[in-house]
Amino acid sequence: MADDFAYLNARVRARRQSLLKESFFQEALDLAYPEFLRLLSESVYGAELTGQSLPDVDRAVGRTLARLVGDLPGLVTGEAREAVRLLLLRNDLTNLQAILRAKATGRPFEEVLLLPGTLREALWRQAYEAQDLPGMAQVLSVPGHPLARALRAVLRETQDLARVEALLAKRFYEDVAKTAKALEAPFLRDYLALEVDAENLRTAFKLQGQGVAPEGLFIRGGRFLDRVRFARLLEGDYAVLDELAGTPFAPLAGARNLKEVEKRLRCVLLKEAKKGASDPLGAGLVLAYVKEREWEAMRLRLLARRAYFGLPRAQVEEEVACA
Repeated sequence: MADDFAYLNARVRARRQSLLKESFFQEALDLAYPEFLRLLSESVYGAELTGQSLPDVDRAVGRTLARLVGDLPGLVTGEAREAVRLLLLRNDLTNLQAILRAKATGRPFEEVLLLPGTLREALWRQAYEAQDLPGMAQVLSVPGHPLARALRAVLRETQDLARVEALLAKRFYEDVAKTAKALEAPFLRDYLALEVDAENLRTAFKLQGQGVAPEGLFIRGGRFLDRVRFARLLEGDYAVLDELAGTPFAPLAGARNLKEVEKRLRCVLLKEAKKGASDPLGAGLVLAYVKEREWEAMRLRLLARRAYFGLPRAQVEEEVACA
């Protein structure tokens, strides 16, 4: 195995050729469910599509995503491997937050879109089936994994879901930042700083008006949202979003609720990640590919539900598009 990005990026360039074209998604917006299944079966996801139900579609999407992304760290060694592993560790955090929300709302495990990370699906299922949050922490006690330590520590402070998510992100990013600083991967470091800003923005909207102390929740290491602006946004000062004009977060201006913030952040981060395609000798190309593949998987699941339930095109069109 190689210890730099030359070999890995050659493999990634080949895999990017199988990303679905925008025309696929435009066509799928108008298809009935049987026609959607036919279209999906003719794509790279067809090999994993073994049935016609929505769970069958979800499994095909999840397995294809894992196959085309999950093996990337194993293709290289050294710093290149550590850089790619950081991307997948970030997905472990996303998966844990999704599992926590699913348990809290009674959503079935099968409906959670697990992103390819460093932990296996079987372990996430065991965590979901744990009786309580401490039991989940016990299941996730993977030696050396930053989330295993973080979840145990956070649960000693609170079991409020929104605060648990925020504190998990804080501990995770501040731990991962130490590793990122030691890597010769400037594009990846800059992108992770944007992720920190995005997480702070989400937290501010989730806990807005609840009188929480900003010092305990603010994640250090972002680029554009400082602690003062974070505190103001926690108090409901939306002028903070206007002050982000001239930064990648300019599209958030005018957002007033968490759902809208989440949608706009998703598109902002995707746009910034795609710029990594111009970093052919570093981690940027891998970052761009991973985020494009994850966005593709999310869109497919949404389109499958539109087709299955016969929802109007307009009801999902904005959710599956990023300008």
